[in-house]
Amino acid sequence: MRSPNPLAGLLFLVLLAAALWAGLVRASLAGAVILVILALILPSSLRMANQWERAVVLRLGRFVRMTGPGMFVIWPVVEGVYAYLDLRVRTTSFYTEQTLTHDTVPVDVDAVFYWLVSEPERAALHVANYREAVFWAAQTALRDIIGRSMLAELLAERERINAELQKTIDKRTEPWGITVQAVEIRDVKIPGGLQDAMSMEAQAERERRARIILGTAEAEIAARFVQAAETYEGHPAALHLRAMNMLYEGLKEKGAMIVVPSTAVESMGLGALGGLVSLGKLRAPLAGSEQVPAEKEPEA
Repeated sequence: MRSPNPLAGLLFLVLLAAALWAGLVRASLAGAVILVILALILPSSLRMANQWERAVVLRLGRFVRMTGPGMFVIWPVVEGVYAYLDLRVRTTSFYTEQTLTHDTVPVDVDAVFYWLVSEPERAALHVANYREAVFWAAQTALRDIIGRSMLAELLAERERINAELQKTIDKRTEPWGITVQAVEIRDVKIPGGLQDAMSMEAQAERERRARIILGTAEAEIAARFVQAAETYEGHPAALHLRAMNMLYEGLKEKGAMIVVPSTAVESMGLGALGGLVSLGKLRAPLAGSEQVPAEKEPEA
């Protein structure tokens, strides 16, 4: 409900005061009656529209003009303001419950759209209640889009669905002077059992991809090993250095037990190396015993 025009109320008080002054002080009955009539008529002819509003003026039931914003005057009795239309952008939420998709999955969809009155004359004269009409047009368009879309499309192609929905709603509301600026689907709810099934399917798909990646990596590693074997086949010294490096890397960790294949022992000559180490350990005590002279037997 619109608030009363303060200027019209002030004009009414001024004219009423003037009528009382004319009737009591000047003793002019005719002047007082005229002033009272003006006080009743003139304030009702002054109207005001806010910056974001437009007023629809009818004269004897016929549309004559759109006016506003600011102060404007209408002819008393013969003219009237039918409606004040808000031209600002509005936000309206709408939803559908248990609507079947193209693949017969019941879903609950919650959406919101932004719209405005672009042609006030059409919105006032071509539709009885444009707010309600826009809401139902959006809801029926959403149901139509859901019925023509697969569940996967609703979940993965939100931008395309939003654009198609905006185009559909705007086409329906254009004759009413309404422009739809944007539509956004906020949430798509599916049954709990289907959610669990989709979660299991997604998990199985991730495991499948992980195994494919692992198999691909194993194949690449095997191919690299084949290339390395071909390289080592023609370069025994490189194979010997590689084997020694493997032994060194294993011995770096304390308390590690290393199992060396016989081929690696042969390639590194670990048998000869172990023999030399053992021989060195045996010769050490012998060398020590030679340094201590033996005691002579006493002469008889």
